[in-house]
Amino acid sequence: MLQSQLFTKTIKNISAEEKSLNAQLLMRAGFVDKLSAGVYTMLPLGLRVMKKIENIIREEMNAIGGQEMLMPALQPKANWITTGRWDGFDVLFKLKGADDKEYALGATHEEVITPLFTKFISSYKDLPVAAYQIQTKFRNEKRAKSGLLRGRQFTMKDMYSFHSTEKDLDAYYEKAAEAYWKIFSRVGIKDKTHFTLASGGTFAKYSHEFQTITDAGEDIIYICKKCALAVNKEIKDETPKCPECGTSEFETKKAIEVGNIFKLKTRYSEPFNLRFKDAEGKEQVVAMGCYGIGLDRLMGTVVEVSNDKNGIIWPANIAPFLVHLIVLDIDDKEAKKQADEVYGALLKANIEVLYDDRDQSAGAKFKDSDLIGIPWRLVISARTAGKIEVKERASDEIKLLDLNGAVKLIRGD
Repeated sequence: MLQSQLFTKTIKNISAEEKSLNAQLLMRAGFVDKLSAGVYTMLPLGLRVMKKIENIIREEMNAIGGQEMLMPALQPKANWITTGRWDGFDVLFKLKGADDKEYALGATHEEVITPLFTKFISSYKDLPVAAYQIQTKFRNEKRAKSGLLRGRQFTMKDMYSFHSTEKDLDAYYEKAAEAYWKIFSRVGIKDKTHFTLASGGTFAKYSHEFQTITDAGEDIIYICKKCALAVNKEIKDETPKCPECGTSEFETKKAIEVGNIFKLKTRYSEPFNLRFKDAEGKEQVVAMGCYGIGLDRLMGTVVEVSNDKNGIIWPANIAPFLVHLIVLDIDDKEAKKQADEVYGALLKANIEVLYDDRDQSAGAKFKDSDLIGIPWRLVISARTAGKIEVKERASDEIKLLDLNGAVKLIRGD
């Protein structure tokens, strides 16, 4: 893409009210625009990142048998009355339609998917099955804060699994946890993320969170010094020793919850009468699990843990582009000709490129490049004399290479 055609611009200063680093950097770099507290527009660069996160999640959910679907965001009150959550879910947006009936904007989708599956599950032969969606959610947060980490409108992947036995649910639950680790590895935060025990409520002894260590975190977790399993603040008093290895030594850290998994068991299948007949013809209640990841929050978390004083440092798998090609001396015909040729060659090699062809100073271009945070910067000017200056965003080392050498370095050949 030609940067001269990108309608967004970098911003030097934003409102002092924006305290969170992820929002500051994403707004300054032209990835998002804030419409109101907890509500952001995804601009072209931001949407490219979001789509890459979405595709990684989709691939890993498909790999464990998840079937993608899309459920309505507008949900009838009756379904929430059935589960007893119409008055108990404190962040639910409620509204009244022209038909004078009441609705909720989807904060979660147990009240939609459970009655839906009563139409498709009747026998043990229909189980197990898992379905997921990647969809906009709405939560009436009293204090929307921390940029993309806590929003009133956001994108979430929520998957639900259905099982004939709790043993089968347990086995799938482990598969889902492994898939989550693959996702967090691919987006570059696995090394900073801990599997964390949380309260299971009425569902099970524990649910599980994936918590990423950062000073921007709203949660407090206690990390076992021996095996790295973590426990969240709400259940720490009940867990004086690590359930995994038995030690009582923990390290306290601030963290962001980037994903969670729950064994719902029969919490929603009972009220909606989601049942099946087993091999002996006896009627049984379906056991359920649910698995959530907020895409906006994941994007904001990556920014919180991957940056420096100059801007964002995107992991290659989710960067808006892999290469930022910069031509200096825009009026130098030879440099411009070489840059155009390199741009074409990179595109032909299926390498995503943002080509800074703007008539700006070298300093302005370098500053924007660091702020935007694309993994590789390629610079062409009269000074490079037919070669290319290649620099990785996370490094200070600059190499002078020909095109083939640059491509091999970028691809890791």
